[in-house]
This record gives sequence, structure tokens and C-alpha cells, in this order.
Amino acid sequence: MASILDPSNNNSSSPPNPSFAIRGTQNQTNFIRSISLKEQQQSYSEAPSTPSRLSSPSFPPYLHSSSQPSSPGRLSFTTAAAKLDVDNHLHHAATYRCISSVLKKDGQILSIASSNGLVYTGSESNIVRVWKLPEFTECGQLKTKSSMVVALQVSNDRVYAAYADCKIRVWRRTWEGVTKHVRLATIPKNGSYVRSYIAGKDRMMKHMGPISSLAINVSEDIIYSSSLDKTVKVWRISDLKCLETIQAHSEPINAIVVGDDGVLYTASDDATVRVWRRNFCSGNRPHALTVTLSAKYSPVKTLTLTPDGGLLYGGCTDGYIHYWLKGWFSGQLQHGGVLQGHTHAVMCLATVANYVVSGSADSTSRVWVREQDGQHTCLAVLVGHRGPIRCVAAFPGRLTDESENGCTVCTGSLDGVLKVWRISCTSGASKCSTPNARDYFDLT
Repeated sequence: MASILDPSNNNSSSPPNPSFAIRGTQNQTNFIRSISLKEQQQSYSEAPSTPSRLSSPSFPPYLHSSSQPSSPGRLSFTTAAAKLDVDNHLHHAATYRCISSVLKKDGQILSIASSNGLVYTGSESNIVRVWKLPEFTECGQLKTKSSMVVALQVSNDRVYAAYADCKIRVWRRTWEGVTKHVRLATIPKNGSYVRSYIAGKDRMMKHMGPISSLAINVSEDIIYSSSLDKTVKVWRISDLKCLETIQAHSEPINAIVVGDDGVLYTASDDATVRVWRRNFCSGNRPHALTVTLSAKYSPVKTLTLTPDGGLLYGGCTDGYIHYWLKGWFSGQLQHGGVLQGHTHAVMCLATVANYVVSGSADSTSRVWVREQDGQHTCLAVLVGHRGPIRCVAAFPGRLTDESENGCTVCTGSLDGVLKVWRISCTSGASKCSTPNARDYFDLT
């Protein structure tokens, strides 16, 4: 587990915002656009670029400088042409403030999920806390004998929580006047696990390492769990039976997401993202690997998809956020570029409308807006936590008014503090509109 970072590492130019303050001051910040690899190629003939990071040696040769082949410093993709591009575009401005900050005696905040006006947070303790939106007041708790809630997922009226004992607990949410949660089951079932072990059918039904992530495919009645044991397990929701164990990567798996089309994405310490499709005619191994995406030799710690499934984002330990674009007709993914700004590992990602929110071990969270041309602009750097940000969730508008331009962000940190932020866009070019996948890049 990552250790708490010294708050003195935060940007000294940012306004003070103590972790335990209930309300922070309003801030306004201007940021330049991030540059995609495609934009770099077009601008190279105008001005040479500075050398890229040593962690991304497979980038095109013109992104490297022969004069500094072994420089260990942090390098940038920004070109002189990109600076000219900034002068020709309107600077996007955003105001942001911390509207709530909560500290409980639960230890580190490790996971977060939201659904139907409720937010669920997991920590080192044995309690999953339930918060009501928009006022963000605690309205319930889910308790077990096990501690350390490492992953959370909510689907319809079901809540799934993965714990450090490599098991998943399931609750059903009811609305009988007040919100209540009824404990339903534990995955895997203890009885079925023992019977399978004795019969020698599947001794690997239970993960052999800590669970790192959960993903749900409601249409196919499936929940996926990934683990540091390098596998992904496929569970049928109706009877909680393990259908398949996917030997997905050669290194620990850190995150998984599943699209509405049923495609599964897995991210690993082997610096790749793998794409899997389910084939119902393949017997006991229905999931097949379709493509492996490279993250330039940097372990991938987190994944997220845009609401329409057109873009896949992957946060890496070198501080970069890679993104891949899905073709409108072919459905194939191609690398679109990187978002740079974080100085330490990107630990969590979330998307809402055309916004991308990242949380990092540098104790900051960044909010990016995706433009109509597919490029990204950093709108805000949220400073205030005193430890790495482990989980984030994003909501449209002010929660009470989704039509307003902006978003609301909830961040959970290893400093044990849960914060809620309000980001408002003041530039007309950054409206909350989600472009079609065909607008992400030119089809050839």
C-alpha cells in the first residue's frame, strides 16, 4: 500500500485548502491543451520536440533527442508548435471549490461507487458507508466481519463489495420508506467451494491473491473479478457460480472494465491493456483475447470508459494517462495520445459526459474536458488531500441541476479524507456534450 505523501509536495501556488476544512475558497485556473501523438506528427515539421520520457522508448524516433539519450529527468511532449496553438485558441477557464470534506475513523479510503443518488465508500475498516446526494450526508452502513473493502460495484439494486479475504459480499437495496440494505450472499459460496475442492473439479474457484477490481455485465448476468494472482474470474450473478477463470496476464491485474457491448478490458503491471470478447460456442473457455494494447512500458493501474464506449483511458505509474479510440465501423482501438500533468502514478479514473477525472499518488486530482475535435484540456487541479488519491467518482452538473455546465467530483484518499468538489466551466467551448465516436478521429 502506498504511503502517505508529504503535503509540502503540493503546488505552493494553489490556494490553501486544508484536508479537514468543510468549505474551500473559489479558484480559477487556466490550462493549455494536451497534445496527442497525431498532433505532434503534424507539427514536427515546424519545430522539433523535446525528448520523451525514458519510460516510453517505443514512441517515434522524432520524439527523442540524440543529445540526451540517457537523461533521467521528467521530460515533456510539448512542442513549440503546440505553444503557438495555445495562442490561437481561447484559454479555457474553470472555477472549482471543495464543498464538503469528511474524515471518519476508518483509515484509508480505498474504493467508491455510485448509483441512483447514493454513493458507497469502502476503507480499511469493515464498514461500507452510504452517502445521500446531493447533500452528501451519511444515510447507512454495510458491515461485515471482514475488513478492507478493496473494490465496489453497484448495479440496479445490488451492491458488490470485494474484501481483502478474496471474497465478494452481495447486498440488495430496498426502498421501503427509507433506504435499507439486506445481505444476500458471499462469492464464492463456502459450501460449493468445499465440494469442488474435495471433488478436485476447481481448486482455483477462490482467488489466490487479493481482488483488485470488479466489473458487471448486466445484460449477460455476469460479474468479473480481477486479482493480483494474474487471473480474472467470471461469476454468474443468478446463482453465484464460477463459470470461468481467465489466465489474463503474466503480471498482477490492477483494473478491469466492461463495455455495454460486453467487451472486457484488463490492465496489468505488465504494461498492457488486453481486450477480451465472449464467444458462447467456445465451451469452458468462452472468453478469447482479441488484441493487446501497449502502454509504453509503464504498468497500467486504472481503466475507465467514456459513457458511449468510444474511448478507453488507462492511467499508468509514470503519471501519463493513455487513451485509445474505437473506430466507428471497425470497432478497432487505436492509440490516440496521452494526457500529461501528474507527477506520480495515476491511481484512479472516472468519466462523466465529456469530462475525465484522474486521481494520483501526487495527492492531486485533475479534471479534463474532451473537445469536439478529440483533444483534451485540463480544466482544474484539485489540491487539498494530504495523501495519494485512491478512488474518484464524477457526477454531472451540480447534482441538483444536471443541465448546468460542469461536474461534481468525489475523491477518496489514503489520508482517510473524503472530499466533494464542484467544478464549473466558464468557457463556451467546454459544454457538457458527448460527441459521437465518429468525431473522435478521422476514419480512413
